[in-house]
Amino acid sequence: MKFAPVALSALAISLAAWTTANAEPVDSNPASVADTYPMTPEGAAAWVAMVEKDLFDFGVEFSQVSWVNSTYITHDTDALAAKYGAVSTEKSVAYAAKAAEYARVPGLDPEVARKLDMLRNSIVMPAPARDGAATELNEIATSLNSQYGKGRGTLNGEEISGSDIEAEMGNLERTPAEYAEMWESWHDNVGAPMRGDYQRMISIANEGSKELGFADLGAMWRSNYDMDPDAFAADTERMWQEVKPLYMALHTYVRSKLNEKYGDAIQPATGPIRADLLGNMWAQEWGNIYPLVAPEGAGDLGYDLTDLIEKKGYTEKEMVSVGEDFFSSLGFAPLPETFWERSQFVKPQDREVVCHASAWDVDNVDDLRIKMCIKRNADDFITIHHELGHNYYQRAYNKQDYLHLNGANDGFHEAIGDMIALSITPEYLVQIDMLDPSEVPSAEKDIGLLLRQAMDKIAFLPFGLMVDRYRWGLFSGDIPADKLNAGWNDLRLEYQGITPPVSRDESQFDAGAKYHVPGNVPYTRYFLARILQFQFYKAACDQAGWKGPLHRCSFYGNEEVGKNLDAMLEMGASKPWPDALEAFTGERQMSGEAMVEYFAPLKAWLDEQNAGKEQGW
Repeated sequence: MKFAPVALSALAISLAAWTTANAEPVDSNPASVADTYPMTPEGAAAWVAMVEKDLFDFGVEFSQVSWVNSTYITHDTDALAAKYGAVSTEKSVAYAAKAAEYARVPGLDPEVARKLDMLRNSIVMPAPARDGAATELNEIATSLNSQYGKGRGTLNGEEISGSDIEAEMGNLERTPAEYAEMWESWHDNVGAPMRGDYQRMISIANEGSKELGFADLGAMWRSNYDMDPDAFAADTERMWQEVKPLYMALHTYVRSKLNEKYGDAIQPATGPIRADLLGNMWAQEWGNIYPLVAPEGAGDLGYDLTDLIEKKGYTEKEMVSVGEDFFSSLGFAPLPETFWERSQFVKPQDREVVCHASAWDVDNVDDLRIKMCIKRNADDFITIHHELGHNYYQRAYNKQDYLHLNGANDGFHEAIGDMIALSITPEYLVQIDMLDPSEVPSAEKDIGLLLRQAMDKIAFLPFGLMVDRYRWGLFSGDIPADKLNAGWNDLRLEYQGITPPVSRDESQFDAGAKYHVPGNVPYTRYFLARILQFQFYKAACDQAGWKGPLHRCSFYGNEEVGKNLDAMLEMGASKPWPDALEAFTGERQMSGEAMVEYFAPLKAWLDEQNAGKEQGW
């Protein structure tokens, strides 16, 4: 199940992003361990090799249990997942504690030392060593995952599932009152009931992280980037400041358009934006409301990707095949037949499942799968490319040592498919016979094309940062327990400039209505992915010899780019991420400069549109 973000985090038991653990009990006899794996450089190396074998051997069974629980939610599969999760947590914490001891041995081989750091630093939800803690932690984590999967809201008083309510939030035919109802019902029904359990879960995990020598769980999460935790936090802030002017310009423009549409009573011309009006339950991506903000004369792109999918008559499975074809055009081998046999492409009608999209490598070799409830629309077409990026990355590094079966950092894993999706340009759609050449938008439509991209890519940036900054605050105590909900909404206002459509209080837990929070998925990876995908994309376009505007580049069919990309992917986590970044881009620092270049024409245009308007909130 390598890098199945949903499943691994739902169980709250992963070692880093790889999320498997040892089925065999860790030897509790100190003398035996000392004799077999002494506190020497050689003993440490032998111990690490044993751990890697244990983790690899149990991976298939544990992954299969997790898959069944995510695709067939019942009392029994919940019980199995909780049981395996508890065992895994106990073992991962034991290995982490022992790794910390070996890390103090002088004269360690540098690679052994790095693997010890991986074992120590990369547990998502560590349980303390006391009896019963791992079981309690995993029972709570499994329960929260199931609660989310079964979550319901209402629309016009009628119950509506999580998958359907997400789609309806982007339906422009709905009224502000309907948006508010869906927003409020989802947050009340899904988030609020989790509040007590979530607080108990992070209390246990914080206790476990302190036993491993960290100040709190947030410091532990931030330690997994081949750099000091505080330096990592500062580096993400640096990248945010590089791209923040793009977001501020977009926010001002979108707010003015929503004001024109709904009037001052619904959306004032100044201040924050009402969260439910942005086409997404969490206001994290705004692409669904593009028709409301499209620039006059340039807003009509000449085509609609959802319409093109419908005109082609693609089934959900055929949409996945189109995504596979892009990777094949770069020289990557086809996906295995088992991928098509075992993946979940559509929501089953007969059972509860977790619909949130994820990518899986069940056997750490080639049992690749995606789990989605695909809808035949543009958003899911792009999501498919994203998830396949995980799968191709997983397969590329499958010959690495177990602890290196991962991306160079978790942002890398998220960025690969998104880089491919940036190449879904009009020219590419012509190449694959989805768009007639006569319908390719002319250059004067570029602002529309860029604005449509910005509504997802730029709009997401502050959300991608604040989810973890919220949790870091909870873990450290900077956000106290009695400010659990206020802390979330305060940060949403600070970073995103949005406000809930209805008043909220401390009986609520609005953060719990976002899967990744109760699911314990570290979220900064998605911010890094937004930055890295443009950095990767520019490197690929440079390698392909592209000479036009960056946003028009498609490297579909360029096997040289594929060869260079595969060289980076094959490294997995075997080297610090700056080495992997340099292998493909020639740069050793993550940077928002490529994103700024990509959107430069749009930024100039937005500044013109926003002239005389109050920026910020």
